[in-house]
Amino acid sequence: MIDGNIKFDELSFEEALTKLEEVVKLLESGGLPLDKAVKIFEQGNKLRICCEKKLSEAKLKIENILTQQSEVSCDKKDEDSF
Repeated sequence: MIDGNIKFDELSFEEALTKLEEVVKLLESGGLPLDKAVKIFEQGNKLRICCEKKLSEAKLKIENILTQQSEVSCDKKDEDSF
């Protein structure tokens, strides 16, 4: 069940995604009172934003790693320094 006191900044990507999947299942099941459905939707939207932020951060890290690696020289003369 979705907890009303979620600390979004402390969730890992996987935890946030799991909670978001729970929200989707709850909303898709129907039968919720409108007020409760809106509150759950609001939490789901915050979880979506949390997941997007974590994915963006991971993408940026990967891009930085690739940029740094592309700057590494692989010339034959550099092999002698190892």
